[in-house]
Amino acid sequence: MSQSSHPMDKLRAASQDVSRLPEPDDEAQAHSEQLVRHIAGEMEAAGGVISFDHFMAQALYAPALGYYSAGSRKFGESGDFVTAPELSPLFSRCLARQCREVLNSLGGGEVLEFGAGSGVMAADVLAEMETLDCLPQRYCILEVSADLKARQKETIEVKVPHLLERVVWLERLPEPGFRGVVLANEVLDAMPVHCFRIEDGEPKELFVRWQGERFASQWLAPASERVSQRLEALLQKYSLTDGYASELNLAAEDWVHSLATFMEAGVALIIDYGFPQHEFYHPERSEGTLMCHYRHRSHSEPLILVGLQDITSHVDFTAVAEAALEAGLGVRGFANQANFLLATGLTELAACSDSNGCNEDDEVDIRKQLEIAAQVKQLTLPSEMGELFKVMALSKDYDGPLQGFMLRDERSRL
Repeated sequence: MSQSSHPMDKLRAASQDVSRLPEPDDEAQAHSEQLVRHIAGEMEAAGGVISFDHFMAQALYAPALGYYSAGSRKFGESGDFVTAPELSPLFSRCLARQCREVLNSLGGGEVLEFGAGSGVMAADVLAEMETLDCLPQRYCILEVSADLKARQKETIEVKVPHLLERVVWLERLPEPGFRGVVLANEVLDAMPVHCFRIEDGEPKELFVRWQGERFASQWLAPASERVSQRLEALLQKYSLTDGYASELNLAAEDWVHSLATFMEAGVALIIDYGFPQHEFYHPERSEGTLMCHYRHRSHSEPLILVGLQDITSHVDFTAVAEAALEAGLGVRGFANQANFLLATGLTELAACSDSNGCNEDDEVDIRKQLEIAAQVKQLTLPSEMGELFKVMALSKDYDGPLQGFMLRDERSRL
C-alpha cells in the first residue's frame, strides 16, 4: 500500500488522498465528535498530550465510542474493509482442517477465536469441522464489542443454527487449562502501537495533543523506559537514519505472553499482514506501516475521522516469535498465507462445486468456477493476499504435526 512521506508529521486534512474520502453522514459525524470530546478529556487529564498508542486505543476501543466498540458496520462490502473469511469460505475451511489435525492429536479440545468480526469465520469453521466429524467441545469467541457479539450470533444462527449451542462468548481470557486451538485472524494489526521517528540520531515518540479544533502530532522523548530501551536496541541493530519512521507493537507482545497464562496444550494460529523484523525495519520502509481504512479507501491520517475509521499497523513477526519464546511457547511454523492454504487443501476444496461440501460428482457451472477461481487468486496471489499475509503457529505442550506448514516453513526468515 502506498504511503505519503511522514504520514503523521502533521494533520493534512487537505491532502489529495484524504480530500477524496466520502463525507460521514450527520449521525456518524455526531458520534465522532462525541469520541473526540472523550479523548480531549483524556488529554486534559494527562496534562495536554497522550502517547499515540493511548490515542489509538481510545479511537478503536473506548467503550461504546471506539471504532470496534460502537455499532458501525465495518466488515464486508458495505463496511470499511474485507477480510479473508468475508472474501471466501475456502479460507475458513482450510483453517478448519488445521484445527482438526490439532484436536485429533490432543484427543479433543476447544477452539477460541479472538475478535470474530462478523462471525462468518466462526460459522464456516464450525460447518467444515462438522463435515469433517471433528467438532470442538466448545467454540469460544472473545469479543469486546457488544454490537459485534450480537452480529456474530446472528450470523451463526443463519448459517449453522444447530451449532449455536456450541458457541460461547467470553468477556475475558479463559481460565488456565485451555486445550485446543486459538485463532487470531487480523487481530494483532489492530492493537495500539507506539510510533517513532529518528531525529538527530535519537528516537522520538509520537504524542497527540489538541490544537484549536483538531488533534495534532507532537514528537517527544519516549515516555516509558520500556519504549526507550526497545528503540535504543533497534537503533543498534538496524541502520535507521534521520527521518526514519515506524512503529512498535508492544501490545502484541503482551498478548502473546497472555496466551501462555491460559493455554495448557494446543496451538495458536496467528494470521495477519506483516514481515520478519529485518524486512519490517528495512531502510526503504522509512515511512512506517501505519494505515487507516475508511469505506474501502486507505490513507495515512489517523487523527481524522476519529471512531469512524480503522487504524492498523503491519505485524513484526520476529518480535511475536521472540515474545513467544520468552513466554515459554514454541514457534512451530511460519508461512505466507498462500503456502498455508495450499498445504491445508485449498486446491482440493476449490475443485468442489459447493463451498459447504465436496462431492466429486458435482458439475460446476462456469459462473461458479469463475467465482471460485477469483477467490483463490485473491487469497493466494503475491499481488493480493498471498504473500503479505503470514500465518504463524505458536504451541504449548504440543508436538503433533501441523499440516499448514508442510509445504513450506519459513521460520528461518525470522
